[in-house]
Amino acid sequence: MSTAPQKIENIATQTTKASDLFVQALEAEGVEHIFAVPGEENLDMVESLRTSKIKLVLTRHEQGAAFMAATYGRLTGKAGVCMATLGPGATNFATPAAYAHLGGMPLIMLTGQKPIKKSKQGQFQIIDIVGLFDPICKMSKQIVHGNTIPALVREAFRVAEEERPGAVLLELPEDIAAEDTNEHVLPPHPRHYAVAGDAVLDEAVKLIKEAKMPLVLIGAGANRKDARGALSGFIQTTRIPFFVTQMGKGVVDERSELCLGTAALSDGDYLHCAINRADLIINVGHDVVEKPPFFMEEGGKKVIHVNYKSAQVDQVYFPQVEVVGDLAASIEKLKDKLDGEVKCNTSYFEKIRNEVEAHIIEGADDSRFPIIPQRFVADTRKVMGDKDIIALDNGIYKIWYARNYKAYEPNTVLLDNALATMGAGLPSAMMAAMLHPDRRVMAICGDGGFRMNSQEMETAVRLGLNMVVTVLNDSSYGMIRWKQSHAGFEDWGLEFGNPDFVKYAASYGATGHRVDSAENLVPTFEKAFEAGGVHLVDLPVDYSENQRVLIDELAEKVCLI
Repeated sequence: MSTAPQKIENIATQTTKASDLFVQALEAEGVEHIFAVPGEENLDMVESLRTSKIKLVLTRHEQGAAFMAATYGRLTGKAGVCMATLGPGATNFATPAAYAHLGGMPLIMLTGQKPIKKSKQGQFQIIDIVGLFDPICKMSKQIVHGNTIPALVREAFRVAEEERPGAVLLELPEDIAAEDTNEHVLPPHPRHYAVAGDAVLDEAVKLIKEAKMPLVLIGAGANRKDARGALSGFIQTTRIPFFVTQMGKGVVDERSELCLGTAALSDGDYLHCAINRADLIINVGHDVVEKPPFFMEEGGKKVIHVNYKSAQVDQVYFPQVEVVGDLAASIEKLKDKLDGEVKCNTSYFEKIRNEVEAHIIEGADDSRFPIIPQRFVADTRKVMGDKDIIALDNGIYKIWYARNYKAYEPNTVLLDNALATMGAGLPSAMMAAMLHPDRRVMAICGDGGFRMNSQEMETAVRLGLNMVVTVLNDSSYGMIRWKQSHAGFEDWGLEFGNPDFVKYAASYGATGHRVDSAENLVPTFEKAFEAGGVHLVDLPVDYSENQRVLIDELAEKVCLI
């Protein structure tokens, strides 16, 4: 008996537009904002974002977008995302990419490109963006098929966020963005780091117990993760004094009686007297991309390297012991193995701390005007609470804030001592204000650095942020002018004119203030913070103290300690 053939139905595979799949993959990674200056090659992505949960934040320059995204990564540990078009839009990401690459900030950059399957405009605006960014990124890829999007997005976030964090670029050509795909999003999973083994921890313990004058150094790597509890416990238990790099400020409360200060200079400061006298440095979270806080010499002090990754060895850094693994967990185990206070001589370190403390106080109430650095740093500290955030651009004032402004909490002093680029201060502060609307946030910029991305004042106003932008006004590139003088050259070629900053702020819908005396600075800050919204404070400054304090006084006093 025969049976009729069964009817076989073709079940069509469900397809998704590639740009929609891309946005779904970003949503799966927890992305809430994309900072962008889109172009026509991004329009499929823009349309996909329109109906997504992700907020598109338009900025006025690609640098502003990427600096904001990098700061998001710095403050959260999760990769920030920015987007630009091909060619000139993408090349404007180069400086922020290097900023994130050297500064250890997880950043995802999305760029567009002309169709790759069929040319429609020849070589117009086309350069090899993927190749251009490869040296300053952890990963740089072009997406050549929509079905690869889930895997590449998942890999991009893993690579960007994994220690040591950094920048990743994904290029999405417009024809790939528009095609249909049949893949699904890959869900993210947590990354856990191994802990250093007992053998190397025992080796580190031996060195610490043998040391007569050990010091703890806290660097940027400790500020990237939640290491505050472990490090504070280690220092309080062992009673070993500590100092910090510029990007390590705030990991442990700098009001501690064991804090010797910040290594804002590479050599020749009061703090370096202690470093030079130490026989062991326990280096937690510092790597050589940040300006060296000290120099190693053959036969000199020994160094224990504690970090997520092995040391990058060069002429000034070649540690004898490397404790590699989860930083906080390794420090906890090291503390447990030491089992109490370490017997060491701290009397000389206490002398150095007293010198540093006296130096910070000096000039804090000086009434000269234009205002000197010691006064404006001290007045900034007066109006900022323990968890409030300052974001510094780059200039000579960064050294003054690093030395004189004590940080009480992690990531409350945002500065760049790796790429040390100008133009990042304002966007960084904007991101901090977005993430922490309950805190006071202040951008502190030289007039040179501020004008490099000052157009983002409009973005800050449009976003309804509450923040103060302090512009240190000396009508020159002050850091280079100081270096010029120190090198014995004529004072020439580094001065410029500025707009009326009060009117400039008003033109963007912000409120401008001009300080006319040293006594008026704190009241101006308080008035601005209490009013809310975006405020710009035009602060005339006098940097003549640079030579006296940072060169002449150090040369005269340090050698006597």
